[in-house]
Amino acid sequence: MKNGYFLLVLVFLNLYGCGSSKAKVSAEELAVFNKLIDMKAFEIESSTAHPQLTFATSQLFNAQLLPPGSNAGVVSLIGNYNFLKIKQDSVMSYLPFFGERQMQVGFGGDDSAIQFNGLMEDYSIKEHKNGSKIISFNAKSNTEPFNVTITLHPNLTSRITLNGTSRFFISYQGKASILEN
Repeated sequence: MKNGYFLLVLVFLNLYGCGSSKAKVSAEELAVFNKLIDMKAFEIESSTAHPQLTFATSQLFNAQLLPPGSNAGVVSLIGNYNFLKIKQDSVMSYLPFFGERQMQVGFGGDDSAIQFNGLMEDYSIKEHKNGSKIISFNAKSNTEPFNVTITLHPNLTSRITLNGTSRFFISYQGKASILEN
């Protein structure tokens, strides 16, 4: 009989714990989100990078060469300079790259981060579930073109996904804010 009560309590707690845990967005956050999208002027600072997990990134983790709080699939960017800024039709970025390259790095190694400073092409915004927006465009660094996809949520959290021609896939998670003059 005790096992029956225990099982009933366990099932109840499991069902109660699986209830809606959807975070509520305040009216102020929603206003900032809509302004950010409408003005097309925002900045994203990332807290983590998510490189494609390969044998080489696993070796870096095993050699303890990644920053504290990191593992082979998630690299902490806390304390590291990084940004992606969009202002009208322009994009600027400095995003540290962790992962494999499919071709040689230029002499001097000055292209280790993904850096944009120019115009975007094929900019589009799509509605996504839960009120989030998916922004996609093409941008060029000094050495290669990238397909960029940004998922922005009403609570201003973001995910940047980059696909380049000579680097493996990488994504970044962070927080967006309105770009002030």
